[in-house]
Amino acid sequence: MTESWRPAADAVAAQLRTIFGSRLRSLVAYGPCIDGVNAPLTCLALVDSLTIADLDACAARAGAWRRTRIATPLMLPLTEFERSLDAFPLEYGEILRAHRTVCGEDLLSTATIDADDLRRACESQVKSHLLHLRQTYVEAGGRPAAIADLVTASAPAFSALLRNVARLSGVHSSSRMDATLQGARTAGISERLIADVVALEHPAGLPTSDSARLYPEYLAAVERLAQVVDDWRAT
Repeated sequence: MTESWRPAADAVAAQLRTIFGSRLRSLVAYGPCIDGVNAPLTCLALVDSLTIADLDACAARAGAWRRTRIATPLMLPLTEFERSLDAFPLEYGEILRAHRTVCGEDLLSTATIDADDLRRACESQVKSHLLHLRQTYVEAGGRPAAIADLVTASAPAFSALLRNVARLSGVHSSSRMDATLQGARTAGISERLIADVVALEHPAGLPTSDSARLYPEYLAAVERLAQVVDDWRAT
């Protein structure tokens, strides 16, 4: 697969080197862009220290990053990252699942997330997702376009939940789609439904009428996923 994101990532690396110098320990690219999805570049920069002067220097580049479809890099002192793996197991777990080192050390190869921390975070997120789906459906007042917007807007979060459930069950695939499908299999959710939901993450997606009709089965799938996470126990 062509790494179309690489030139932009190399440019970010060069800019951050001018700011942090030897304090830049590692820069990794992660997220949809490295899976070939047409999405802004997302990066994690691990540094020895992070000062207000560093933030000001990055702020001066923020406009240029936005114009070139580069999300503001996530910048963290290495020790802070290591000590917050338990606080952000879903977010950091997705980075650990699939990333590419742009420059510096491969500091993520030894990072691990505790399964109990991951399960608690999955439970919180899937149940919040479920509450949101029900509440917003009522607020849509039966309007197909509003229901379609609800399903489309929530699709990326649902896919991420499935990948985390896959990770919880011991699957560590770096393929975005494979990990999503593995999570669906773990929960006993139709792969056909998953294909339709994942399609909504792309601009072409499904027609509005089709995405609105997905709602009943989609809601049932999220309910099923919540039950699976609720029942999960470490083996």
